[in-house]
Amino acid sequence: MKVLVINCGSSSLKYQVLDMTNEVLMCKGLVERIGMDGSVITHEKIGEEKVKNETPMNDHKDAISIVLNAIQDPETGVVKDMSEIGAVGHRVVHAGEKFASSVLITDEVIKALEECVDLAPLHNPPNLLGIAACQELMPNTPMVGVFDTAFHQTMPPESYIYAIPYEYYEKHGIRRYGFHGTSHKYVAERASDILNVNLDDLKIITCHLGNGASVSAIKRGKCIDTSMGFTPLEGLVMGTRSGDIDPAIVTFIREKEHLDQGVANDILNKKSGVLGISGVSSDFRDLEKAAEDGNERALLALKVFAHKVRFYIGAYIAEMNGVDAIVFTAGVGENDIGMRDIICNDLGNLGIKLDLVKNRVRGKETIISRDDSKVKILLVPTNEELMIARDTYNIVNQL
Repeated sequence: MKVLVINCGSSSLKYQVLDMTNEVLMCKGLVERIGMDGSVITHEKIGEEKVKNETPMNDHKDAISIVLNAIQDPETGVVKDMSEIGAVGHRVVHAGEKFASSVLITDEVIKALEECVDLAPLHNPPNLLGIAACQELMPNTPMVGVFDTAFHQTMPPESYIYAIPYEYYEKHGIRRYGFHGTSHKYVAERASDILNVNLDDLKIITCHLGNGASVSAIKRGKCIDTSMGFTPLEGLVMGTRSGDIDPAIVTFIREKEHLDQGVANDILNKKSGVLGISGVSSDFRDLEKAAEDGNERALLALKVFAHKVRFYIGAYIAEMNGVDAIVFTAGVGENDIGMRDIICNDLGNLGIKLDLVKNRVRGKETIISRDDSKVKILLVPTNEELMIARDTYNIVNQL
């Protein structure tokens, strides 16, 4: 079966086609500036040069129609017609408490996702637009929703309930949900395969470190805690997000700076994190260069980020009463040799010993801990699209 994976943003769309017979990626692409001037699609048939075409796209239906044309193109496409696509897997950011796993998309599922729009107003609406467009253009193709929040639904109440009046949870669903679930699930399963140990026998801490970043505690294959909360703002220091702060800071800043409603939230999401500390950039490569050039605030930003990751690693070791493996993934986790070194430094008493030679690697699936390390440290490039395709294939294959 060939599976089309769709990931819709507000003005962009990423896609892949995978042959699930052997899990081979056939093509991938990116659509940008949907509904804007200069709409463009960049399509890549694996093994060939990328093809970039600028073409008007008024909405997500136009964008997906162009994607379908691209994957059927006689020269750069990968299927002769759409009958070869057995299913479509859609990334959906937020499913609230409604779904703890991926599901076949039905009218009832769409209604449930619409009820979650308040929880993810920037993400769920474009996700739903992508689903609607695919249903209109591919009415006979089964579709599956794969949710960023689903993997974290195994957290116990003590991990997700906030210490605010309980009625806010009951009335408005205010609780910790967690995100990046598809990535955390994928790399935990890969770590189990690499170590050749059943996932049910492992305690794993997965570190998804990129511009957005989160850490999860996975015990016997189930997430028992994760650093992101009601929104992706909670937890680690990130590229532009503050992560954990004293909540009183919000009202304090609003009063001192005379800010309008919503401005403080914008500051915490878009102007904080390592960008806010350094004043240089949200890109860790820029920060490392600036730090090497003597910029003290850039160096401080890197140290603050590493400190917070270590903080959560330590907390989750305590919560799980030990750890067997720590996994680094995503842009920073996979590629930043120095950051992995800083994070793992001085954790030897916890049985975590990084091999400085093995650590000199980027984007490659490998074990980077010392041979005498009680805790295995792994680098596992994430592959959320493959995880979405797997869930989609497994659900549709049982119909």
